[in-house]
Amino acid sequence: MLKAVIIDDEPKAIKSLLWELSNFNDDLEIIQTFTEADKAIKYINENSIDCLFLDIEMPTMDGFQLLEKLNKTDFAVVITTAYNEYAIKALKNQAIDYLLKPIDTDDLEETLNRIKKHYSQNNSSDKFEKILSSFNKKFNRRKITINTDGKLIFLEQFEILFVESDGNYCSIHTTNNKKIVVTKKLKEINLLLPEEHFFRIHNSFIINLNKIKEFLKSDGYVIIENNHKIPVSRQRKSDLLEKF
Repeated sequence: MLKAVIIDDEPKAIKSLLWELSNFNDDLEIIQTFTEADKAIKYINENSIDCLFLDIEMPTMDGFQLLEKLNKTDFAVVITTAYNEYAIKALKNQAIDYLLKPIDTDDLEETLNRIKKHYSQNNSSDKFEKILSSFNKKFNRRKITINTDGKLIFLEQFEILFVESDGNYCSIHTTNNKKIVVTKKLKEINLLLPEEHFFRIHNSFIINLNKIKEFLKSDGYVIIENNHKIPVSRQRKSDLLEKF
């Protein structure tokens, strides 16, 4: 059974969604509901969930801002909103679906089916990714395993130039000028990369140390292969120099 959380600043909207979801008690359990964003963030960062029903229009912070404050987003996100124009932004933020208020039962059933399908597909590939990562570390193999778009991509360490964060997903830039987009936060990618070769140089960037061509100390930038200019945060300048 999927464990879900509802976040909406309107108690009536929560009550309405709970009533609709009561038709699907065999598939989904609502473990918490929140009307305050800060309390919801703390709970989600400390607990494991499978699904989040998230309102966009909230007074203290909107739903997209809330997602950026989460330490992890390894669960299905369903945007609930009365405004259709949020649909595109919701999909860009890796929401699995969006529901227009007032929520229709048929639409909700379709969303739940999509969530179940998402987990049935991803569970097997996630397990395979973990097995491969463990195997690579144990036998000191140089390949990095990336799970994206329902497939596993195997990259040699030397193929990766840098990784750039964009909120709830990252772009991996390679030596052949390809960009691989993955639905992981930068801290999750950082765990996959060997620390002796990769360094988080900025809140938004990880670089391959072997690809550095120049370090412009006064400007606070490094130049890496293919002439990419990457900023270095002030706090990490000395740590970067220690790497050499």
